[in-house]
Amino acid sequence: MDKLILTTEFPDVTFLKRGKVRDIYDVGDHLLLIATDRISAFDVVLPVGIPGKGRVLTQISIYWFEQMKDIISNHIEATDLKDFPKSLQKYADILEGRSMLVKKTETLPVECVVRGYLSGSGWKSYQKSAEVCGITLPPGLIESSRLSEPIFTPSTKEEQGHDINISFDEATKIVGNELAEKLRDISLKIYSQAREIAEKKGIIIADTKFEFGLFNGQLMLIDELLTPDSSRFWSFKDYSPGKSQNSYDKQIVRDYLLTLDWDKTYPGPELPVEIVNKTVARYKEILRIITGQE
Repeated sequence: MDKLILTTEFPDVTFLKRGKVRDIYDVGDHLLLIATDRISAFDVVLPVGIPGKGRVLTQISIYWFEQMKDIISNHIEATDLKDFPKSLQKYADILEGRSMLVKKTETLPVECVVRGYLSGSGWKSYQKSAEVCGITLPPGLIESSRLSEPIFTPSTKEEQGHDINISFDEATKIVGNELAEKLRDISLKIYSQAREIAEKKGIIIADTKFEFGLFNGQLMLIDELLTPDSSRFWSFKDYSPGKSQNSYDKQIVRDYLLTLDWDKTYPGPELPVEIVNKTVARYKEILRIITGQE
C-alpha cells in the first residue's frame, strides 16, 4: 500500500495555503502544489486519508493537461522531481508523483462547470424549476439523462463550504463579458474533447469543473484537471438513466457516512479499513482506465 501523506511540512520552504486536499508552497518564481491523501465529504476533511489518492489525482491531471495543450496552455512548469529546485530534492519521498511546480497565476474567481448529464445539484435544480444556472432544459428529463448538448453552468469559488451555482449573466458581472465568453467557449471545448477520449475508454464524464488563471494577461488552465475529485466519472457499460450512478470517486465514503448518525460537522468520523481499501481500489481503477498507469 502507498505511504499515507495527510499533511506536509517543509521548514525551509515558504508555506502558503492548505486546501481540502492540496498544500501550496511558494518557491520563488513558482508555486509547489502537493496533492495529499486527505479526503473530504460534505465539506468536512476527515481524520483519515486514502493512501495514494494524491498521486492518482496528480497523474490524472498531468495526463489531461497534456491532452488539452492544443486548446489552451496550462500552468505546469515541471512534474519530474529532477526538474524541481535543488532545495526540494531532499523531500523526494513525499513529493514523488504527487506534486507539480506551476506558474504563479492570478486565479479567476469563477469555477467553470460543464455538464453533459443531469446529476447532482443540476438534477436538483431541474426538478425544482426545469432550469440549471438559468438555462432552461427540455421537459421530461430524468436523473442522469444525457443532455442533447453540454451546458456551461458556472459557480462562485468559495474558500469555505459549497460553491454557489450562478447564471452566465452573473459570471459576466464577476469577470466581465469578454472573459466570461472565453471561459465558456474553452470549457465546452475541453469537455467535448475529454468526453470523446473517455468514451473510447468506456468512461462517461457526466460533469466536471475547471479553474483558470491569468499569467501575464494570458488565460491558462490551472489547478487540477478532470480528476475523480473534480468530475463525475461513470462506467459506460453500467450506465442506466433514471437513478444516481456509481461514480469512480469518493462515493463509497459518502455512502458509508450516510449510514452513520453524524451531523456533518468537524471532526468527521474515522473510516473502517474496509471502506478505505475499497476507495483506494476505486481511485486506482480510474487511474488505470484513463492513463494506462498502475
